[in-house]
This record gives sequence, C-alpha cells and structure tokens, in this order.
Amino acid sequence: MVALFVAFLVFDVGHFFTLAYFKSQQATISEYQAAYPLQTAAIFILIYVVLTALSFPGATVMTLVAGAVFGLWWGTLIVSFASSIGATLAFIAARFVLRDSIQRKFGDRLAAINAGIEKEGPFYLFTLRLVPVFPFFVINLAMGLTPIKTWTFYWVSQLGMLAGTIVYVNAGTELAKINSLSGILSPALLASFVLLGFFPLLAKWFVNAVKARRIYARWPKPKRFDRNVIVIGAGSAGLVTAYIAAAVKARVTLVEKFQMGGDCLNTGCVPSKALIRTAKFLSDARRANEFGITSARVDFDFAQVMERVQRIVTTIAPHDSVERYTKLGVDCLIGEAKITSPWSVDVITEAGKRTLTTKNIVIAAGGRPFIPPIPGLREINPLTSDTLWGLRKLPARLVVLGGGPIGCELAQCFARFGSKVTQVELLPRLMVREDADVSTIVMGKFNDEDITVLVEHKAARVEIENEQKFLVAEHGGKETRIPFDELLCAVGRAANVTGYGLEELGIPTNKARTVELNEYLQTNYPNIYAAGDVAGPFQFTHTASHMAWYAAVNALFGRFRKFKVDYSVIPWATFTDPEVARVGLNEQEAREKNIACEVSRYPLSELDRAVTDEEAHGFVKVLTTPGSDRILGATIVGEHAGDLIAEFVVAMKHGLGLNKILGTIHTYPTLAESAKFAAGVWKKAHVTQGQLDFLAAFNTYMRDDSGIGPVLGRLPALIRDKRPVPHGDAEGAARTS
Repeated sequence: MVALFVAFLVFDVGHFFTLAYFKSQQATISEYQAAYPLQTAAIFILIYVVLTALSFPGATVMTLVAGAVFGLWWGTLIVSFASSIGATLAFIAARFVLRDSIQRKFGDRLAAINAGIEKEGPFYLFTLRLVPVFPFFVINLAMGLTPIKTWTFYWVSQLGMLAGTIVYVNAGTELAKINSLSGILSPALLASFVLLGFFPLLAKWFVNAVKARRIYARWPKPKRFDRNVIVIGAGSAGLVTAYIAAAVKARVTLVEKFQMGGDCLNTGCVPSKALIRTAKFLSDARRANEFGITSARVDFDFAQVMERVQRIVTTIAPHDSVERYTKLGVDCLIGEAKITSPWSVDVITEAGKRTLTTKNIVIAAGGRPFIPPIPGLREINPLTSDTLWGLRKLPARLVVLGGGPIGCELAQCFARFGSKVTQVELLPRLMVREDADVSTIVMGKFNDEDITVLVEHKAARVEIENEQKFLVAEHGGKETRIPFDELLCAVGRAANVTGYGLEELGIPTNKARTVELNEYLQTNYPNIYAAGDVAGPFQFTHTASHMAWYAAVNALFGRFRKFKVDYSVIPWATFTDPEVARVGLNEQEAREKNIACEVSRYPLSELDRAVTDEEAHGFVKVLTTPGSDRILGATIVGEHAGDLIAEFVVAMKHGLGLNKILGTIHTYPTLAESAKFAAGVWKKAHVTQGQLDFLAAFNTYMRDDSGIGPVLGRLPALIRDKRPVPHGDAEGAARTS
C-alpha cells in the first residue's frame, strides 16, 4: 500500500484524476460508454473501489464523472456501491494492520470510545457520513480501529453517504459547467449538510422519546408533583443525593428502611476499621521486642472491644442522622418504600402508609452479604459482615469463607484477637483482583500470624456431628474436614434489587444482578436513577458518593444538561496489615486488556521512615505509558497504603505525570516520600548510558579546559547510545534524580 501510494505521487498518477483531465476526456469517455456500457461500468467500479480502498485522492472527481457519464440514477447506484465497498476494504485494512497495536498502546484512553461505539456506533458513523466536511477516507481508517462490526460499517456507510453521493453525481451531470470542486459545495450547501448531520441525533432523540412514551403509557402521570426527588436508601449514595438536592433548594424525601448511614456506618467501613485498630494495637504489643521493649502484656475483654466498636459507630452516627438531614432541608422517613409508578412511591411507616408523588426517583438501596447455596450453610446461621457485630464472645475456632477484601481484613483481625482462623478460598490465591506479588506479601503475613490459608479449596457442605460443626472442602479430588465454632461467610455482596417495586415496573437488572443503567445512571424509565451498591460496578462507599452526584444533578437538571458518570480514576484499599491500595491498572489487568506499559517498582524496605517504624516491607508499583511518564495505575502495599494512594489519584485525575511528582518537595522522613522515590526509579530507567557518558565527557572538559571539540565530536555516538543504566540503589537513584 505504501509502495502504491509513493508510485501514485512519484509518477504523478493523480493528474489522471483531476477535474481538468476528466473534462478534457469527457467526450472520449462518453463515446466508449455508449459503445461498451457494461464494460465501462465494470472498469469504473474497479477503479473507484481501488482508489477508495487505498485512501487515494480522486474519489470526489470520480463521483462527478459518474454523473457525467452514467447520468443521475445509474451514476448514483454505481458510486453508492463502489464507494461503500472501497470504504469497507479500507476499514478492514486499517483493522488488520493497525487496530491491535493501537488498542494495545492506547487501550485505556480508548476504553470510553470503544464502549460508545459498541453501544451506539451506527449513530456516530451515520452522523459523520452525512457531513462531507469530514474526509471520508479518514472516517474509514479511524472506524477500523474501533470494535464496530464490518457489516454494520458497510450498511451504515452506504446509507449515510447516499445524500452526499446524490449531490455530487447530480453536479457531475453538469460537468462542463463546473470549473472547480469548490463550486459544488457552496456555503449554503455545506450548512445544509451540517444540519443534515443532526438528523441521527434527532432520530436518536425521537427513538428515545418513543421508547419513553411507550414505557410510560400504562402509568397515569400526575399534573403536579409533591417532590422533586425521592431517594430510596440512606446509605452513602442516598445521603449524598439528598444532601445535593436539599443544597439546591429542591424538595427531597429520603426513605430508609433500617438505619440512617447504611452499611458503611453500621456494619461496614466504620465498625470494621474500629475493630482493625484494636487488633493492630494487640499486634504491636506482641512485637514489643522489635521496638526495644523487653516485653509487653495486654489483657483484653472481647466483649469490651465490641462495645468500643459500637461506641465508635454511635459517635459518628450524628453525621448521618435524621436530625442533621432534617435541618439541611431533607424530609426523612423511616419506613419501607415501594415504587408504585414512575412518579409515585408508597412509604409504610409506624404511622401508616403514605403515597408520595415525585418528579424523579433515585434508587440507593445498597447491598447485602451473599450467602452461597452450600448444603447445610444456612442451617448453621453463619456470621456475615452484617451480623458479626453482635458477637460478644470470641470464637475459639473461626472459618472464614472467602479470600476477598472483607474476608482478609476480618480473618486477620480475629486471628490477632486469638481465634484459630482458617481461611478457605476457591481461587488459587487471596485477593485475586490484585497482582500476584501483592497476594504473596499478604499471604506471607497471614502465615506469620498463624492463619491457615487454604486456597483452591471448594466449600462442599457443612456438617454437624455430635454437636460439632465441620466445613467439608474439596481440594485435588479429596475432601478436608475443618472443625469450627463460628463460620464467617465473606464471599461477596449482592445488590438489593427486590422488594421495592422494580419487578412490578419492569426495571431490568444486568448480569451482575445490579440495576441496569445507562451512562447517565438512568434506568429504562428516564426519571428513575440508581447509585451506589445497587447500581455497581464498584461497591465502595466513595464510589457510591461519587455516583450520587451524577444521579442528583442529572435528576434535577438533566432536562437542560446531563453528565455521564466517570469511572476513570477509582481508588480502593484493603485494610489488612500490610494495607493494599490501588488506583487504575495493575499488571494483570494490563496483560488481560493487552495494554502496553512500563513498571517502576520501589521497595519500602529502602524508605527511611518505614525502617524507623519497623514497617520496612511492601512496595510502591507504578504503571506508565511506554516512553512517557503518564500514569496508568499505581499499587501500594505497606503501612498506610490507603492514605498514600491519594497522591497518585490526584496525579491521574489531573493528568500529572511522574516528572511532576519527582519535582515536588516531600517532607523527610515520611512514608509519602515513597511516591517520589518510585518516580525516581522511573526517571533513572529513562536515563541512557549515552547521556551519562556525555555528561562525564563534558565534566572532564570543565576540569582540564582542553576544548569542547572532543565533547561535541562524541555527541552523535552518545546520542545513539540508548542502553539503559542499571538500576542499582533505587532510593539513591530517586534522591539523585
């Protein structure tokens, strides 16, 4: 293709496809066409397809000639098929030659485009085809890099280019009167094409309006609404939604079935972190000799520990209370909500049932621990992250089912309190969403703390013999019987999608069993939104709050402008010891998505503050675009990793690269310096041996004043020397950089 293109230019083949040449040959071509109509059409189609497939110039002039030679109707028919076939061949060529490498290199940045093309590619392509301001050959090549299907590309292109084809072919029927291509497309005609480009958008709006009208048809719409928005669920997503609505003076009602604050306050983040803090204290006491203390003894009452956890919850509860939100302007109702129509919600409270009408509804019903259908499991009433807070007696033997974040955090906690903990995980390692080296560190720590970790063990059933409970797990074709006093089920969470009207309204759920939403967080009813755990895809408190902003703003102001929810920079942390925190890609995800990256790793064993704190374990790992300091993701394993990840979150959100982090002063000695030193590792990896040799030669010149000629003479060879410098001491390199 390149050779043909060069030949096209070198041998000036392009002059055969100019308007002037065709006008000079018009009579000859017309005579040939009259004598050999089918042969002429076949030759014309072949030339047109080749030009278009190779993205050569000349297709526009060929379209004019089609009108002059074949007339309006036959010319339109011939050009319509020839141009579409040629465009599809160019599309296939771009896909075959370029798509894999482009997606591999820029896959993270193209993710949103790919998702949009997969969902609404025909609309995008149709719009571009209707507006000849966009060069069609560019569209052919660009669409080849996307996931749009070949057949879809073909038929949409043929339909979308038809209007422009007719205009050009019709102009070609008057070829003798045309002196330049600019004479065809007047400003008025171009403006018409641009307006025509809005047709798919109008069509999309019309289709959506028809769908909405159809789905609302069976529901009578009130003439007036009591409220601007009703929020179902007072967890993180619901509270933030209600807060925003009240802040902009909307009338909002917040309905909560159980406790204000939801899972995070009452059974999740807050109590678990309170428990982890006490467990950490016990662990530090057992490590007394590491801090120069001969011994330390800590006596504790587990019941008092759990009472402390409840005290912490009670202390924070006013932040999420009915009293506070009522003062903010939110109408808070404790009761059970039931959506009875797109504009009405029944709320059953102690005082009776109330029917409320509303312009919009935001579902923030949260989630609950998932209990798998393992024979005998429900019969023993297993503990979950919701129910374990009622414990006042420490279980002597605890089985933790599940190796995810919740299971790992609580397994380590109870082991530090003195339970004999056995953790059972179906997959090959704990925390499988993280890189293997992360799992290795965490599992090593668990082993040091006498936690029995059984990976690749499938829980088969729960048995009771002589009042003794056993978990029977399968591994390698054999069964293992694990005795326990309590079993904690921590295999994940399920969204609350039943019991409050979704089924009756026909609001669908997706494969993950969360509410199916579009990019604006709308359900199939445009005025009903969802946010938080019930919506997915991330079941974190901070993402629930993040989604709530979009749900609130789109519900209240979406008539004028809507915002697509942004999941591009989502951090999370697992609060084991050591902590694990991440934002963006990790290595295994980069491999799975075929995204090229460079990895810079800084070991915390070399960080002064980690050494002084006796926490010199773990690492900071940063993924960057090859040859660039642009951050694709970061993983931190170590003390306070959940706090340290924030610097990388800010950098990724605002497009700051590792050079910016490296150029920022960090207080010494702090754990935060690890981010700068990781940036230093990256910097040193991008210093070549040639650059260092040049600096050595330059400084030699500065010492002996022998003239700069020898230095400049060596410069070309040094520039070509791209050998990387051996890493050596990572912290020293970072400091020097």
